[in-house]
Amino acid sequence: MRKIDRTGSRFDDFLEEEGLLAEAEAVAIKRVLAWQVAEAMRARKLSKDAMAKRMRTSRSQLDRLLDPETASVTLATMTRAAAAVGKRLNVKLVNA
Repeated sequence: MRKIDRTGSRFDDFLEEEGLLAEAEAVAIKRVLAWQVAEAMRARKLSKDAMAKRMRTSRSQLDRLLDPETASVTLATMTRAAAAVGKRLNVKLVNA
């Protein structure tokens, strides 16, 4: 039986070569943040209507924030969502 050598091949390398890595990372980060906000809402027993009121936004805006497929959410909106559940958003730059 012949052994196939797959060393040195990473999916991140493929995404970078195709110019898709930054977008894939942004979508992954947004999904994690949406999940964390939803979990914090559950822990505090906050309905979507109550959460939207705390954020001083519409229910549809909150739905976009919680939708893991919608990547276009502003930092200001995420900051308000974090504050509404007693959390703080922490964003930082790291070396590439």
